[in-house]
Amino acid sequence: MTVPGADMATLTEDETTGTTPLPRRHPGPADAAVAVVPARTAPARAGTARIDPADARALSKTLFARLESLEEGTPEHSYVRNTLVELNLTLVHYAAARAGARKQSYEDVVQVGTIGLIKAINRFELQRGVEFPSFALPTVIGEIKRYFRDTTWALHVPRRLRDLRVELTEAERHLEQTHGRNPTVSELARHLHLEDEEVIEGLIAANGYSAASLDTAEDADGLDESLAHHIGYADRELAKTEDLQALKPLIAALPEHERRVLALRYTADLTQSAIAEELGVSQTQVSRLLKRAVVRLRRQLGDGLGV
Repeated sequence: MTVPGADMATLTEDETTGTTPLPRRHPGPADAAVAVVPARTAPARAGTARIDPADARALSKTLFARLESLEEGTPEHSYVRNTLVELNLTLVHYAAARAGARKQSYEDVVQVGTIGLIKAINRFELQRGVEFPSFALPTVIGEIKRYFRDTTWALHVPRRLRDLRVELTEAERHLEQTHGRNPTVSELARHLHLEDEEVIEGLIAANGYSAASLDTAEDADGLDESLAHHIGYADRELAKTEDLQALKPLIAALPEHERRVLALRYTADLTQSAIAEELGVSQTQVSRLLKRAVVRLRRQLGDGLGV
């Protein structure tokens, strides 16, 4: 890899000490500064160069010294800074793995972490004597945590409650290991030095972190149904309940013969001719009784509702 102001050869895996490479393992803080330099920054050879952590730190120091001597905004300054980003990009991958990024969001997390890496490069001062990985890692992790906090919630929740959810999750895990059971609200409140109401508010707000689609299949009791099958609907018949409750005292106040006619017509579902035969009166009389009772009830019900 050719760097402005420095004459260094590009390293490849077969040009190192010749020892057998160790098996791939999950990166740790000690080797987070190992850089994988794409071939486009090293046109002399095809493939990818893997630099030892010690060499990466030494090369980073050289590049930072060169960066301080260049004017910001110039092509040379941008080139050196981009080279530093590529040289320390493994820091971002380590932070993304540590944050537990899901496969589908890993690329987004790496992009966010790269922004944190660039910020760390812009603020780093070589003369302070601090190793760059130690300086940059908190900034990268902080940027990733901010991304998770601000974008991964299914519902908009105030930042105070988002932060409280993290505290509650850690407290629940600690208390569950201590007591061997799920902690109560009071135990969580004492552990976090909060009021019970604040803990309850945080637990309710935590439900907004993730949401499930109504089309999600739910295999309950052997029935392959979606969540939408369990959602209620507006029953128009429910509106009649209030009217029936309001009519009960009004019907009770009607004369006996009118109550009986109403019962035979609307409860027994008899026709007017059948009611007339049942009561031994004419159908015309039944019609008049029904009309008079219905008009009276409608008027009294309207007066009671203020209509």
